[in-house]
Amino acid sequence: MTFEALGLNTSILKALTDAGYTAPTPVQQQAVPAAIAGKDLLVSSQTGSGKTAAFMLPSLHRLASIEPAAAGKTPNQEMQAARARGERPRFKAAQPKMLVLTPTRELALQVTTNTDKYSVNLRRIKAVSILGGMPYPKQMQLLAKNPEILVATPGRLIDHMESGKIDFSQLEILVLDEADRMLDMGFIDDIEKIVAATPEGRQTMLFSATLDGVVGNMARRITKDPQIIQIMSAANKHENITQRVHFVDDLSHKNRLLDHLLRDETMAQAVVFTATKRDADTIADRLNIAGFSAAALHGDMHQGARNRTLDSLRRGQVKVLVATDVAARGIDVPTITHVFNYDLPKFPEDYVHRIGRTGRAGRNGLAISLVNHAEGMHVKRIERFTKQMIPVNVIEGFEPKKTSFPPRSSRPGGWKPGDNRGGNKPGQRSFSKPGGAPRRDGVTGSNEGYKGPGFKANNPYNSDRPRRSYGDR
Repeated sequence: MTFEALGLNTSILKALTDAGYTAPTPVQQQAVPAAIAGKDLLVSSQTGSGKTAAFMLPSLHRLASIEPAAAGKTPNQEMQAARARGERPRFKAAQPKMLVLTPTRELALQVTTNTDKYSVNLRRIKAVSILGGMPYPKQMQLLAKNPEILVATPGRLIDHMESGKIDFSQLEILVLDEADRMLDMGFIDDIEKIVAATPEGRQTMLFSATLDGVVGNMARRITKDPQIIQIMSAANKHENITQRVHFVDDLSHKNRLLDHLLRDETMAQAVVFTATKRDADTIADRLNIAGFSAAALHGDMHQGARNRTLDSLRRGQVKVLVATDVAARGIDVPTITHVFNYDLPKFPEDYVHRIGRTGRAGRNGLAISLVNHAEGMHVKRIERFTKQMIPVNVIEGFEPKKTSFPPRSSRPGGWKPGDNRGGNKPGQRSFSKPGGAPRRDGVTGSNEGYKGPGFKANNPYNSDRPRRSYGDR
């Protein structure tokens, strides 16, 4: 199938051709015609499957058909007219035609960038991002242009709604991108408030890794007779991504192994995922000292610094990005060949999105998890979720001294709880000696690892998972 067969506007087709798009992905083949027909959509598709184009192309097609005269004056034009009449200008609320809600700033910026690419020949249509970390005066300037498309994170959008800067009375299209992630981050109340402020006759499209549970309940409430499209759930195999597990004894072992793996000649660029913001900064500094071109990315960074880091990654100036889960969604850099889980994610769903940062645009990728022996049960949960066994690898010279359980390849059905062979049970805390203090890494008691300032791997009190009461403001 070709994009021409989807019935898209000729200006959009030209933009796709100029951007190098050749054929629609499976999710685009099903979602675009249904959306053009005006149907509400509930779509389950894995990351990297072309979801942004699946909802943005038909939306641009619809917005392009609206007569220019219907758009009216922009807030800027209204204020200029007031000044010409000698009146005090008053800010008029922006009235977008389309709203896209995303869980993270990075994903919002990616959606906006792709929208600009698709609409390059539609001069009248403007898309802007409204998100946390961006100065309010800058956002007021963007809203004053009365953009047709608004891409936003829920927290900051609520701020502008409550201050009367945004009016959704003219909204025609509502998109919830990665709805499961937004609910996981605690945005349910904000989403309900935003949806309640939009017209009932809008077209609604919801994209999620799963359509079950809380997501499914919300989807049924906010859509009308939706068409359900299930291309591939997040639990499906990343068949073009080779996955491996390396067991490590302690921090020293983990750091030495990471250094060795990052020197792989086949590696173009890599993302190293950590559990905490502090570890992201510390490991990035250590890698720079070791000669790597590395940079950190996490939620405590100002949005301008995050944008500059991502731009450097896309230009190839940064070879190793050390990030928390804030970067698991929204990074689309085809040259990322390796993903390393320095710390395993809390939820199996996040593992899928992390490794999805490699193997983009039809390329092959490699995902490696550095796992402490006590985290064996966590690996098993990931395998159950993905329905795929992750092979355990050992590199000569970096063999773990301790074996918590026999290799899964030697037992049908994999290892089972209790196969610790004298080691600690999975998840059990260890102590260096009776009555002594907890071991530094919770596994072996070794203090021979990296001793840089503030280096405390797996510190739960420094997690980058957004607080449920604040969100991405």
